[in-house]
Amino acid sequence: MMPTIKEVRNQVEKITSELIGLSMCDHQNFPALRELNNGLKEIGLKQGCNLSIALKNMPYKEIYDELNRTQSYNIRMLDGALIQIMYEFKDELIRTHHLAFFPSPYLEEFQNNPDVYLEDEIYSEVVMKSLVPFPIRFDYDSNDAVVKDVDHPMSHLTLGQYRNCRIPVGAPLTPYYFISFILRNFYHTAYEKYCDGITEFVEGFSETITDNEKQVLHLTVPFIKHGIFRRLSNKIRGS
Repeated sequence: MMPTIKEVRNQVEKITSELIGLSMCDHQNFPALRELNNGLKEIGLKQGCNLSIALKNMPYKEIYDELNRTQSYNIRMLDGALIQIMYEFKDELIRTHHLAFFPSPYLEEFQNNPDVYLEDEIYSEVVMKSLVPFPIRFDYDSNDAVVKDVDHPMSHLTLGQYRNCRIPVGAPLTPYYFISFILRNFYHTAYEKYCDGITEFVEGFSETITDNEKQVLHLTVPFIKHGIFRRLSNKIRGS
């Protein structure tokens, strides 16, 4: 079964609490569940957040500073990276999601004093001077007025704020699969050590990628198909 909006919020709350417990997060804003008009419900951030700043043509440091200043995030990692997790549902069906990772542009402290941090798994991925922080966004939108086959897939990945970067993704992501993606790829050493302390949620959403989108480079994710959950085991993924 696909997760309901309450189950999605539960995932966000559980993952946030566990990252706090593992000392990987230094500040957090737990998700707010709001009922909107016309049967819409959203899992969003607290009032007063400045989300539009992320889409403006501004230097990345200024965008990051404003997001950090207004606490426009769910989770702030110890290295300063900001994580946003937002969903909108209509009649218990997912309508949109916005899942974003904004790494800190201020990594000089870690890179100028690597010996201080190398023994700490949380920082081991950010001490290389060649590292270039860039934002990552997984977006989903089921609105027919927005979606365009291949050019604007329902579910897609945007790298580095490039306006026309929309890499097709097989299905909407749950909070667990998004956070798992971030931890595996950007905090891999810490993930290997602490992954047992993070609850695994196996629920997934239905596949939304089109046949045409499968013909170009795309990402696959665990999804529900014909009532059966399709996911690869860790052993298969690692082979």
